[in-house]
Amino acid sequence: MKKIIRLIVTAAVVIIVVLLFNTLTLSSKQVTSESLEKVSLPNDIFQNLSKGIQYPTISLSENAIPDSTAFFGFHRFLKETFPLTHAKLSLKKISNYSLLYTWEGTNRSKKPIILMSHQDVVPVDKPTLNNWEASPFEGKVSETSIIGRGTIDDKGTLIGLLEAVEKLLEESFTPTRTIYLAFGHDEEVGGANGAAKIAAYLKSKGVQAAMTLDEGGFLAEDMVSGVNNPVAMVNLAEKGFSSFKLTVETKGGHSSQPPRENTIGMLAQAIVDLENNQLPYKMVAPVNYQFEYMGAELPFFQKVAFANPWLFKKPILEALNAHTTTAPTIIDGGVKNNVIPTVAEATINFRILPGETIESVQKHIENTISNKIKVAPVGFLTNPSPVSKIDSEAYKVLEKTIRSMFPNSIVVPGLVGGGTDARYFYDISDDVYRFYPIRLSPETMTRFHGIDEKISKENYKEIIEFSYHLIKRFN
Repeated sequence: MKKIIRLIVTAAVVIIVVLLFNTLTLSSKQVTSESLEKVSLPNDIFQNLSKGIQYPTISLSENAIPDSTAFFGFHRFLKETFPLTHAKLSLKKISNYSLLYTWEGTNRSKKPIILMSHQDVVPVDKPTLNNWEASPFEGKVSETSIIGRGTIDDKGTLIGLLEAVEKLLEESFTPTRTIYLAFGHDEEVGGANGAAKIAAYLKSKGVQAAMTLDEGGFLAEDMVSGVNNPVAMVNLAEKGFSSFKLTVETKGGHSSQPPRENTIGMLAQAIVDLENNQLPYKMVAPVNYQFEYMGAELPFFQKVAFANPWLFKKPILEALNAHTTTAPTIIDGGVKNNVIPTVAEATINFRILPGETIESVQKHIENTISNKIKVAPVGFLTNPSPVSKIDSEAYKVLEKTIRSMFPNSIVVPGLVGGGTDARYFYDISDDVYRFYPIRLSPETMTRFHGIDEKISKENYKEIIEFSYHLIKRFN
């Protein structure tokens, strides 16, 4: 008995020593900030964004034809608002609506960079219109904010980038490396005709970029327990996207004499089986970086957990949603309350973790539910993206710029759960990152695709200044 107690005590001591050692040796990964020159911005920047919001460049569905009046009107607005940009940069339209600006550099030996945004916005639910502070496409400028659909996602970034370029041109700045501005028109419905075609065009021209930067990362405020500083999420990869239709076919019948296997009952059971048997949480590279970079900045007891994922990773991975998610989104079946349907269907959406594939998800579904149910992929499908590097020169420049613009921020590499246009650029870019300094909090997160989308005037100025300094630092 004494031997067992000694073994238990020894094991406990060893575990405590390991925990403390890992915790105390997890040091900060944050780079030193540098002072940046003050950028003097014109007084009309808020009105410019306001005007851009007034064009309802809405994406409704993958197959819908874009509203040419809205998009072409927006293009005319850009040309009128940024005359130097349109005089000095070349512009190519792709798929009629997407825009690719080329700012030629003086040194062809330097790889170019690609800065991205998208023109389209999501629709506004009509029943919510009365809940908006101002009409969604009015572009109201209040004392503190610009209000309207697209201010956050993603015209604030697009117009902010052009404000930065226009300012640099006014200062007679000439880049040494070529800079591409890639603005797709259908990001909200998958980007197949916009960003995908832009990337294909650049590939046909032999372009190989040092870096591509898109939306999908942000400045998180009050979103990490125990951390008061903003967290700059620089996402290195994104999950894949796939939906599968489950179809049950039976002979149906009268509801007074239900068969043993009811069409809807079988479908419901399949959905329950999938929700109860989800794909496992996994430690993948971007998540591991989150552990290292975020963990070093946490209070002691939280730091212990992040420094020792071998013991504490399960709850943290769950909090980070680090697995392939399962979400039933559409269900269809039945025509009358006394008729058992012959056919019932459900659509299940999956956001696929790096390391898994569309094919492996389908196999998981087939192994989980009854073999009497048909499984077929449906709609837009994409595998998870590759994971970009954190030791590249491009990442170091990006990281340094963030820390210099926001000295109190904590830069953390990570993984974005949603999809972006950036997924299409891996074939033509050494590294693809997702970050612009949009400040988001638990309260403002609800404004994404929601009611009262708005951006503060100060935050909008930060986007312009960040873009200005990033371009200069790459040249």
